[in-house]
Amino acid sequence: MNASDRTPADLLRSALASDPTRPLVTFYDDATGERVELSVATFANWVAKTANLLQGDLAAEPGDRLALLLPAHWQSAVWLLACSSVGVVADVQGDPASADLVVSGPDTLERARACRGERVALALRPLGGRFPQPPEGFMDYAVDVPAQGDRFAPFAPVDPDAPALAVGGVELTGAQLVAKAREDAAALGLVPGSRLLTGRTYDSWEGLSAGLFAPLAAGGSVVLCRHLGQLGEDGLAKRVESERVTNTAV
Repeated sequence: MNASDRTPADLLRSALASDPTRPLVTFYDDATGERVELSVATFANWVAKTANLLQGDLAAEPGDRLALLLPAHWQSAVWLLACSSVGVVADVQGDPASADLVVSGPDTLERARACRGERVALALRPLGGRFPQPPEGFMDYAVDVPAQGDRFAPFAPVDPDAPALAVGGVELTGAQLVAKAREDAAALGLVPGSRLLTGRTYDSWEGLSAGLFAPLAAGGSVVLCRHLGQLGEDGLAKRVESERVTNTAV
């Protein structure tokens, strides 16, 4: 990747310039049987649309705090990069009451109602499907994001030395996040083209790093598995083979 990259959004731009067709995120939910694979280009398109939604429809500005109440999921990864693109602080499992806006999955809607700012809900259904019945008081992400633009330009440059991510009591600037992701990539043995399988959750830096940031920083890809414990040893071995996994962090 580009040594001058200082934010997660920079890392994604470099990945897009390098090889837009390669896989970046392959997501499994072993409770439902769902599998979704996103190339760098497809993932970047989702990020651009989400960043446009965040900056435009939701009027988010650099420095705003977004409580991200989502599990390890490909759409969670999209929101993390969208926040970085706008300059919004992604506060993973943060307090909605003290956040400027909140993004919630279907299981945390009541908790999310404590936010007095904009509220967005994700059904987390296969193929990015919408809620059968939109939750009252929330924007349904799946309804509003498709019409957003495929290219994103921030209204203001994103400062790499400004806070970018908060998780598990740790707060990182964009530059610190990128540096830690590179360190983790080296510790995990990741190189360009590596394919890392992980079943870690997204409620810690270790989970976020293995599940997105370290593979992105290394020029690799991630096989992100939710409910991996339901797969079993034989199933895991078959997945490692079928997905051409080179490294694991389970």
